[in-house]
Amino acid sequence: MIICGHAPPEWLAAPAKPGVTRAFDIPVRALDAAVPVRTFSPEGVPDAERLPLLLVHDGPEYDASAGLTQYLSAGIAAGWLPRLRAALLSPGPRERWYSANARYARALAVTVIPELSRRLAVGPRIGMGASLGALAMLHVHCRHPGAVDALFLQSGSFFTPGLDRQERRFRYYQRVTRFVAGVHAGGLPALRIPVELTCGSVEENAANNRLMAATLRGHGYPAALHEVPYGHNFTAWRDALDPYLTALLRRLA
Repeated sequence: MIICGHAPPEWLAAPAKPGVTRAFDIPVRALDAAVPVRTFSPEGVPDAERLPLLLVHDGPEYDASAGLTQYLSAGIAAGWLPRLRAALLSPGPRERWYSANARYARALAVTVIPELSRRLAVGPRIGMGASLGALAMLHVHCRHPGAVDALFLQSGSFFTPGLDRQERRFRYYQRVTRFVAGVHAGGLPALRIPVELTCGSVEENAANNRLMAATLRGHGYPAALHEVPYGHNFTAWRDALDPYLTALLRRLA
């Protein structure tokens, strides 16, 4: 485990082009709703050029509160990130969709990702999320192996009854704990994709993230947990983007 420093990341003030963004909705019949998406691409890149795609739960919030597209733009401009695209997924009814919801996982794997691939030439797909958004990305991989090629999970809500009784009033607590228990019992796909996890060393999810990282490694996944300062917030998640997401993106480029 690596403890990174408290200083704000240098990329926040680095020169960067804004990139090209597009916003659209992807209707999903199984959810009886649309998933709003905003895509980011480097300037001057045609849609037909195949690039890695970062799929981000709570994407607009990540951008507004953690400077996600600034991070991507700065890294691409300076050459320490490969050229890539991002799909910022709005959460909709977040607690319902992101709480190990089988319909949502199927919607992402069967409808949303294929529609993005129809609009853009998509290379490796990296699923990213924080808190329940991280849980939901792991759930997508477990329900639909091959939907994503790597995972970047921050402060995942990997609740277990032994570690997270304080969360038991959460409406979907039992659904989450059933899924997480299944993972710990061996319910992981044979497709062992890279997984990078970050978590605040002082937050309530630290223990369940340590347990999840150990389970992933125990089942042969190339997985690492990096503990960072602060707690369960966008400052901690922002400050962990580099070097941990950076290393994962460079590995997959």
